[in-house]
Amino acid sequence: MSPVILFILGVAFVAVGIAASIALHEVGHLLPAKLFKVRVTKYMIGFGPTLWSRKKGETEYGFKALPLGGFVSMIGMYPPNKDDGSVRPSSTGMFQTLATEARSMAHEEVQPGDEDRLFYRLPVWKKIVVMLGGPAMNMLLGLVLTAVMLMGFGLAEPTTTVADVSKCQVKAGETVDPDSAACKLTPAAAAGLKPNDVITSFDGKAVTDWAELTGWIRASAGREVRITVERDGATVNTTVTPVLSSRPVVGADGRQAKDDQGKPMYQDVGFLGIGAQTALVAQPASSVLPMAGENIRQIAGVILNLPARVAGVAQAAFSEEPRDPNGPISVVGVGRVAGEVAAMEEVPVQSRLAALVGLLAGLNFALAVFNLVPLLPLDGGHVAGALYEGARRRVAKLFGKPDPGAFDIAKLLPVTYVVAVLLMGMGALLIYADIVKPVNLFG
Repeated sequence: MSPVILFILGVAFVAVGIAASIALHEVGHLLPAKLFKVRVTKYMIGFGPTLWSRKKGETEYGFKALPLGGFVSMIGMYPPNKDDGSVRPSSTGMFQTLATEARSMAHEEVQPGDEDRLFYRLPVWKKIVVMLGGPAMNMLLGLVLTAVMLMGFGLAEPTTTVADVSKCQVKAGETVDPDSAACKLTPAAAAGLKPNDVITSFDGKAVTDWAELTGWIRASAGREVRITVERDGATVNTTVTPVLSSRPVVGADGRQAKDDQGKPMYQDVGFLGIGAQTALVAQPASSVLPMAGENIRQIAGVILNLPARVAGVAQAAFSEEPRDPNGPISVVGVGRVAGEVAAMEEVPVQSRLAALVGLLAGLNFALAVFNLVPLLPLDGGHVAGALYEGARRRVAKLFGKPDPGAFDIAKLLPVTYVVAVLLMGMGALLIYADIVKPVNLFG
């Protein structure tokens, strides 16, 4: 299959995955709302003109033209005017008009008998459950996809099979012509080791793990060691003498460690000059939560520093600076990454599928965490409004004052519109950057 077709299939895979994630996010709101008897009038995927819809019971289900999200419409999202119970304006101020229009829309479909089915009349804890249902659904999807990736496909781990043998000994940052007199053979090349050799013994010890073998090699600088390999079904014995060489210090994250000044760290250890082949190894169920937790931690770090991260993207997009590979990207960037992963024909199909599933898991965690930001129109903003309502009711009860009633979150709509505009601007910037200065994840 051609790389172009594979690229398109990768993009399509992630596009369908994102659409399903959004749809299930809204199901996360829909189910508790119906459980708590709130009348839900619409469940829609997308925005803009309706492409298709069907009414089932009291809810209209459908798809809209712009696949940029989804929504669930519940009656009585905002309380009416607390003075007279109406939804008519009490002043001509712009902010008051915004709040009034929102209240009017929230009540325009209220029918006789719906008095106890209005969202704003729910107890605070039920409002929180409804609004957290969406992020909770994405968290659940992220966990399931992480489990599929780890337990179904596995993680790429080094094996005891040699992938490549370096011919020349070179220092960090140097290059040497393999055919020149300046090429000093590596211990592995001098010993005649070849790609696809399976190392079975080192210094009289059975080799079953690449990490353990690496430790033995590093500790054997300057000492002649017997090594045994399996080559094409035959056993081959030879000797190697690892040389003392400056090698990168690898951190717990698998990347080269850096010192306090940000400079790459090296250490002098035994060096042989071989690389290991990798294979997918299924992981135990106990690995799912730690992997998910680390994923969520990294996403939360990006979101907490989002203004600075977005500023960095803008600077890179309009200058010669490279993009931060750990910074935010748009759906366009996600699609490009998915396409590139799918088109890597030198990588086994199983490994590519595992990477795509892992990408979808990360997207679901990102949707969940981002929606928890306590700003409208995000779910976290509604949760914050419900918590404020509960707090002020408790304070009123504590001081013997009348119940202040439901908090009119419609008064925050001006802030909501500002946040929405900022989010749209950020989205446009990220899309532009992903087109003109895409993130380079593969070196």
